[in-house]
Order: sequence, then structure tokens, then C-alpha cells
Amino acid sequence: MHELALIQELCALAQAAAEQQGATRITQLWLQVGDRCGVDADALRLAFAVVQEQHCWRQTHLNLELVPTQCRCHRCQQPYRPEDVVALCPHCGGLECDRLTGQELTLMAVEVA
Repeated sequence: MHELALIQELCALAQAAAEQQGATRITQLWLQVGDRCGVDADALRLAFAVVQEQHCWRQTHLNLELVPTQCRCHRCQQPYRPEDVVALCPHCGGLECDRLTGQELTLMAVEVA
């Protein structure tokens, strides 16, 4: 489960940010998780539960924002949400697109006390 390694790294980043601000405790973390970033949101929640067993994380709440994949077709320039792994444009049938969202794994905010 690579989600455990990912959440440990995100927690280390959050801890470093909190220490920079002189904070003693992290109360909340906000993460954006794209639906095609290769990370399972439920597994990430379970991995955070493992991290929460450590004393300094027991009172921290994890907020996950799931970001759906959004594409823009090269041919017709229309934005759309792909139905499958193959991002076929529903407007013109084009296969080439730019992925606008859906690949995020971003630590958006850290609330400290």
C-alpha cells in the first residue's frame, strides 16, 4: 500500500510547515486527490488512521477533496469529463486531449494550533 508512504510524506511536509510557523499542534489537513492520480482515497484514509496512532497526530482531522478528471479536446476545444481511461471526446470523438484536472495529490492547507 503506497498510500501509507504518501501520507507519511505529506504529514512530514505539514509538520515542517507547522514548525516554521511556531505551531505546537496540527488540527486539520486538507488534501486534493484527483480521481486519476493513482491514489485510492479510501486507502489514504486508512493510512492516515495508522499515522494517527502516533501521539502527535491523534487530534488531527484529514479532509479529502476528491477532484474529478476534466479534459479539453484538442480538436474541438470543448471541456468534458471522460467516461473511461480512454478520454474519448463526447462532442467530436477526438482522442487527443489535455487533462485539466484529476491528477492532483496536493496538500492544500494545514490548520495549526
